[in-house]
Amino acid sequence: MKNNILIIAAILLVPFGLAAMQGKRKMTGADGEIKLMVLDPGHFHAALVQKTMYKEVSPLVHVYAPDGWDLDEHLKRVEIYNTRAENPTRWEHKIYRGPDFLEKMLSEKPGNVVVMAGNNQKKTQYIKAAVDAGLHVLADKPMCIDQKGWELLRSAFESSKKNDVLLYDIMTERYEITTILQKELSHNLTVFGAFRAGSPDDPSVTKESVHHLFKYVSGQPLRRPAWYLDVKQQGEGIVDVATHLVDLVMWEIFPARKIDYKDDIEMVRARRWPTMVTREQFQKVTGAPDFPDYLKPQLNSEGILPYYCNGEMIFKVRGIHAKVSVIWNFEAPEGGGDTHYSVMKGTRSNIVIRQGKEQNYRPELYIEPAPEVDEQAFGDAVKKTIDGLAHVYPGLEVAKEGRNWHVLIPDKYRVGHEAHFAQVAQKFLGYVSRGRLPEWEVPNMIAKYYVTTKALEMAETEGPQTD
Repeated sequence: MKNNILIIAAILLVPFGLAAMQGKRKMTGADGEIKLMVLDPGHFHAALVQKTMYKEVSPLVHVYAPDGWDLDEHLKRVEIYNTRAENPTRWEHKIYRGPDFLEKMLSEKPGNVVVMAGNNQKKTQYIKAAVDAGLHVLADKPMCIDQKGWELLRSAFESSKKNDVLLYDIMTERYEITTILQKELSHNLTVFGAFRAGSPDDPSVTKESVHHLFKYVSGQPLRRPAWYLDVKQQGEGIVDVATHLVDLVMWEIFPARKIDYKDDIEMVRARRWPTMVTREQFQKVTGAPDFPDYLKPQLNSEGILPYYCNGEMIFKVRGIHAKVSVIWNFEAPEGGGDTHYSVMKGTRSNIVIRQGKEQNYRPELYIEPAPEVDEQAFGDAVKKTIDGLAHVYPGLEVAKEGRNWHVLIPDKYRVGHEAHFAQVAQKFLGYVSRGRLPEWEVPNMIAKYYVTTKALEMAETEGPQTD
């Protein structure tokens, strides 16, 4: 009798054991093995992940979202990719519309990777719920928008480790060619020397990003959801776009090295200020006839929205001072667009990215020698270094402009911001197939979001400022 009971118990446990084994099954990289689920895609970045097909990813994508404009716009964007004349995609969608979209996704779990790019108010909660359920997550930045969210994000990383799943954010700027080359040159001793420590008033690294509320994406005027201009839902600029810049500071200065937020980071100061958005501008960028009720209490006496999308912070990473600034204007000048400025200061030269009117609003890379450096010897070192990099990037050249050097980058490496989403996704898919991230990625993500959310906390303490 006892033996019969044990046999029956073993038979009953087999399905559960198999389910557990299947849940932990490692990927093999087989075609269609990865099955995407897209959760509440309120930001156009969600669609950009699907601008490209990936052999490891099934063309059937399950979308879970509340019914409404955000979901409809996402599906329209993907349909543009499906129907374009050149290299069309082949995505199919199975859609669940309803207020219980998160619960429905977690109960059905038809896929194994969740893509999140949308309203940030509850994003960290969604991330935590997904990794708790044993799902991989590829999330648009920011993964959290305040210190409370950062604490929850730390817990999500602990859960992802426990459940053997990966949690990763979409850091597209690592794939921009001028940034890649700036990183390479800043670790060349003969050209750059060593990083200067800098000071709060003269930081060693400065990164400034200028964005625009109204712009074109994939050739179409970008319509932003109304909630995008609510910092309680989108997050302030100092915790949003600044995520990319803080990431680049760490990634370029200390490549493939762990950053511990407790031991390696020191916050110095931070400030924030608004871009003033009129009712007419709000209509142009969102298509909405008026400010929604949740924004009206934030309007000033003239009925204009102070949108706190601008911010600046100074912090130290292992003793090196860095300054990060994010600025949002309403619309770019004629022929212009989003711009990036970056300087890394070494003992022998500064490596600088400029993207202003002189550069036709295209990022260009410059090497500017220190005054005390011998011009002839330095030029020889620059040419030798660029020749070496040209083995990796054929066609790369350098031209002398006064005492400075302009790195000439072939157009084939300038793939554009939208293409970087596919590059990030492909990298993440490789990590999923291998079952692990590089060991430095998680501590550095934790450190990165500590910096952005702590900067917001500091700036709020200082009170509102003007530019």
